[in-house]
Amino acid sequence: MHAALTLTQFILREEALHPQATGEFSSIMLQIALAGKCIARDLSRSGLLDLIGSTGARNVQGEEVQKLDERANQTFIAAFDSSNVVRTLISEEMEKPLTITTAKQPGKYALFFDPLDGSSNIDVNAPLGSIFSIHRLASSGEPVNESDLLKTGAEQVAAGYLLYGPSVSLVYSCGSGVHQFILDPGIGEFLLAAQHVRVPARGSLYSVNEGNYHKWPSGTRRYLDFLKEPDAASGRPYSSRYSGCLVADVHRILLKGGIFLYPAETKKPEGKLRLMYEAAPLSFLLEQAGGRGSTGREPILRIQPKALHQRVPLIIGSREDVRQAEEFIQTA
Repeated sequence: MHAALTLTQFILREEALHPQATGEFSSIMLQIALAGKCIARDLSRSGLLDLIGSTGARNVQGEEVQKLDERANQTFIAAFDSSNVVRTLISEEMEKPLTITTAKQPGKYALFFDPLDGSSNIDVNAPLGSIFSIHRLASSGEPVNESDLLKTGAEQVAAGYLLYGPSVSLVYSCGSGVHQFILDPGIGEFLLAAQHVRVPARGSLYSVNEGNYHKWPSGTRRYLDFLKEPDAASGRPYSSRYSGCLVADVHRILLKGGIFLYPAETKKPEGKLRLMYEAAPLSFLLEQAGGRGSTGREPILRIQPKALHQRVPLIIGSREDVRQAEEFIQTA
């Protein structure tokens, strides 16, 4: 680990390489890191702060809201409450975008985020995550309409995630490689752990909720059967790893190689995961690392969103593994 290089130092160093930089991106990243530190602190004490369990409410997705979901969402909002850089916040937990009105001047960016991914893991002390995506707004002086926010994944300025596990990791890309930082709780700083991370072109792991096997179209089922067949020449069978936390499973694939799937279902062809604050940011990140993100039929980053909370199938990971999965799905 590059123990002497903090996230702040790294970002300022990168900023110095671009004379046209204004420092706005640096400000956003440091506030995201602050939100991550606060959420990590809350998670470490959740059982002592009455933060375990459900609020009794449901979010815009129709999903039960956990107390920590709500707490994490408010933490992100508080981190940007007076931001002169971020003008609009769009969250999985909020039906409508939230415009920052307390800043001295309107910001130029929109921040999409899933404040706490893997809520089913909360009560059992398993990994959790946060996902974020940064988009530049067309104008800083006009009200933001929903149509202004419906941008493709390829238009993201930056994207990344925080992973809350045995250690807290922050992984991000601003379009020039993927960088990983780990939180040192003793000094309260994220320290550089790996620069320009690359995902192997092919792996030996797959991650999917196989309880949904009989809901999948035939091509997806055949692909999973293929992965489990013994064949030494191609490195099969693949090993199965699934945590119930999208961030944790994708992080494993990023570092080890392989494939994560939350595919289309016969009765739900739109899939489950949200395009703009789950599938698109993670696909941006994996593609910056040499991987690939797909619905099985088209690249995630090329999809033109029709709604802020739009769902899509997601197949993501090592480039060759995703291409092979696409072949099975498209020839079904």
